[in-house]
Amino acid sequence: MEELPGRIAGLSSAQRAVPERRLRDKASTLAPQRIPRRNPDEPCPLSFAQERLWFLDQWHPGIPVYNVATHLQLSGPVDLQALEQSANEIIRRHEALRTTFRLIDGTPVQVIAPHLSIPVPVVDLEPLTDVDRGPALARHAGDEVRIPFNLADGPLLRTTLFRLGEYDHVLLLVMHHIVSDGESTDIFFRELAVLYQAFRDGAPSPLSELPIQYGDFASWQRKRLETSLTSHLSYWKRTLESIPTELGLPSARPRPPVQSFRGAVHSFSLSRELSDAIQALSRREGVTLFMTLLAAFKILLNRYTAETDLVVGSPIAHRAQTETEGLIGFFVNILVLRSNLSGDPRVLDLLRRIRTVALGAYAHQDLPFERLVAELHPQRSLDRNPLFQVMFAFQGSHALIPLATTGSPAASVPLSTGTAKFDLALSVVDTGHGLTCTVEYSTDLFDEALMVRLGCHYEVLLAGMTANPARRLSELPMLTAAENRQILETWNDTSLPDWP
Repeated sequence: MEELPGRIAGLSSAQRAVPERRLRDKASTLAPQRIPRRNPDEPCPLSFAQERLWFLDQWHPGIPVYNVATHLQLSGPVDLQALEQSANEIIRRHEALRTTFRLIDGTPVQVIAPHLSIPVPVVDLEPLTDVDRGPALARHAGDEVRIPFNLADGPLLRTTLFRLGEYDHVLLLVMHHIVSDGESTDIFFRELAVLYQAFRDGAPSPLSELPIQYGDFASWQRKRLETSLTSHLSYWKRTLESIPTELGLPSARPRPPVQSFRGAVHSFSLSRELSDAIQALSRREGVTLFMTLLAAFKILLNRYTAETDLVVGSPIAHRAQTETEGLIGFFVNILVLRSNLSGDPRVLDLLRRIRTVALGAYAHQDLPFERLVAELHPQRSLDRNPLFQVMFAFQGSHALIPLATTGSPAASVPLSTGTAKFDLALSVVDTGHGLTCTVEYSTDLFDEALMVRLGCHYEVLLAGMTANPARRLSELPMLTAAENRQILETWNDTSLPDWP
């Protein structure tokens, strides 16, 4: 297993496709194990990921930093009774959505309610004018998104339907991350579409019962880890030896002594032409789109900090077992991706380095990030996250979900909570029509103007990489046309004024 990433890197592009996909999406199935049902009479432990969020909630209660908020735009009249029935059937199917968290004998455990029903309240914005309706929707949705959850009392999800007109609605879903993740949101809306259609037509649920529940996974994960801990831990200790403790990004203000989690987002889109060029470069060089985008982000960080030993966190779905694919719950693991940009490599060489790093991380993704932190004993501080302060994420295109009576499809759209988990987090989504980027940043450290420039610089770097991937990193352009004009013309204007 230790030699596997290097062996794969030596294959042709076509030969690499299958093993890369298997390592990325199902690394753990190299030694498949079925997840058994846990003993319902025993306390249900938290998964390692849940345990981290539970402790963070104890330290910082009452903040919505781990609220996961998404809205779905609906066209056509909505049957509220069928919609509410569908939401509550999903809650019945998935124990995670009926779960709260309590201390029993000094240990946090999952408490699963046998029954739970929630309403779907309606906020009617139709009487407002066209000018006022949009701002009112943003204001009401923002208020809902920022309401914190109580992990001990629950429920840990809520829904709201905003009525904009007879044939125009927005469904808002807010869940706490401790019982959900990005894939869980997609599962919720996919099941909602199927159930809504059935219940609206007076038919029973067509969905089959789930093979296991999230509590079964949490119990199995803790027992299984002990048998694979040594090999995974050996890899990560070797990979992260003497890891840099801080990335010196230029900030507008000094880092506060305690992380406040206050944040904002800046979004921008890459043109369809550039998005297609990035895809083409990835195919030619035998790397994934994620790897190419990550390489560009690492180059950007190198330009901003002059550091060559760069560490970035990246989430991975971590649903390797077949039984977990349809479950709502918190499965995401965080991989620590360390890259060396020394020696001024060519773009092509950096892509190969990034591929090797990513494949090695995929092969050892089963070690929970929380356990890795505990084993490495990094210097802990209240002002930053351990091991890394910058995150990079990539997500493929969302499937369109037909839910309204017209059958018109809609895409689920994540919403900002006004918080930031890290100093800086860049997320790239493949919309199917191009790449959309969102930067979530700490407002304690950065201003919006810097994030706007960062987005422009990222775009210019990607354009330079695709135009000539044989260039060395130092040769890649980063400044926009406006910045070049400012440097070459405005700042270098040596003409003297005419004297009278």
